[in-house]
Amino acid sequence: MTPAEPDDEPASPDAESAASSVEPDDETIVNAAADAAEGVIFDRYKQSSVRDVDITVTFEDGVLGVDVYLDAPEGETDPETVADEAARAAQDAVDALFADELSE
Repeated sequence: MTPAEPDDEPASPDAESAASSVEPDDETIVNAAADAAEGVIFDRYKQSSVRDVDITVTFEDGVLGVDVYLDAPEGETDPETVADEAARAAQDAVDALFADELSE
């Protein structure tokens, strides 16, 4: 009889994917936030009426940063208010990502 060898084999791919599915990756987080912010802006304005838009999303060390710059005509909708709503939508989208991952 030979002595038992320690189990040095790496975790199975299923175990690794289960561990990684606990939290979405940084790229998924950034894309979800940017898409949500963009969705709010173009829900409020026709794309052709927006003179400039810049959505900057960072996710570092578990901290989400969202900055939305919007140059659009004032009228029924205030661009600053829409930019703030877009940033909140980005945060909400990331919160939803984490909630979805935790519930799985």
